[in-house]
Amino acid sequence: MNDVSASYRILPGAPNSPVILHVPHSSRVIPADVRSEIVLDDPALERELDHITDSHTAEIAAAATARCATEPWRFVNQLSRLVVDPERFPDEREEMLAVGMGAVYTRSTHREDLRQADHDGQPLVERYFHPYAAAMTDAVTERLAAVGRAVIIDVHSYPTERLPYELHGDGPRPPICLGKDAFHTPADLLTRAEKAFAGFGGTGVNSPFEGTYVPLKYYGNDPRVSALMIEIRRDVYMSEPGGPAGPGLSRVAAALAELVEAVTVSPGS
Repeated sequence: MNDVSASYRILPGAPNSPVILHVPHSSRVIPADVRSEIVLDDPALERELDHITDSHTAEIAAAATARCATEPWRFVNQLSRLVVDPERFPDEREEMLAVGMGAVYTRSTHREDLRQADHDGQPLVERYFHPYAAAMTDAVTERLAAVGRAVIIDVHSYPTERLPYELHGDGPRPPICLGKDAFHTPADLLTRAEKAFAGFGGTGVNSPFEGTYVPLKYYGNDPRVSALMIEIRRDVYMSEPGGPAGPGLSRVAAALAELVEAVTVSPGS
């Protein structure tokens, strides 16, 4: 996987769909040259991938898409977030630098060494982070040109039990956490998500994870771009930490499809 364009996939949806399902953390793939920079041995790396990967979220997005009359677009990361994390700031603005988990991680979920402390992550940022961000920006630009609005639904999962790296993990851990942004998450988008995911035993907002992903070109300045993060607690649909999916996956996909359909037909979202 030397071709940078192979580090992500853009799966086209309906021409009139404003929705982009963004799946940034579902892959376990690490190119060999990047693997050589990681200090964990193979068994330890597999355990780390179990904890850090949002397993089966690409499958959830695909299953939801198949249920939609108007198919959303999908932007799916093909590499592990241990290569680069496309949802971090690539500079000092990133608060996760405090635990060694900026755009290029140097520490693990359990705050152990992942790379050498003096590792220079800039080559990975240039090789993978910036092209990914540019492609996602282009995808949003295309939806704006085609439909006049873009709705990014960020598909994530999170562990039932708090992991040591979490900076804000002492709050509630509901079955479904909805991450919102003060500028880019309209009230009706949040309301539709709460309705769609009402059958899982509770939803919460911005706990234990908050915010959502918007390309920096549009962040905080273009209200035509709306966004919401869906964080699915992993016991809802899979065996933890990195096991197989269960019957809950189909239920989650159905709820996500309901949300996609609702925001597709509603220009207010």
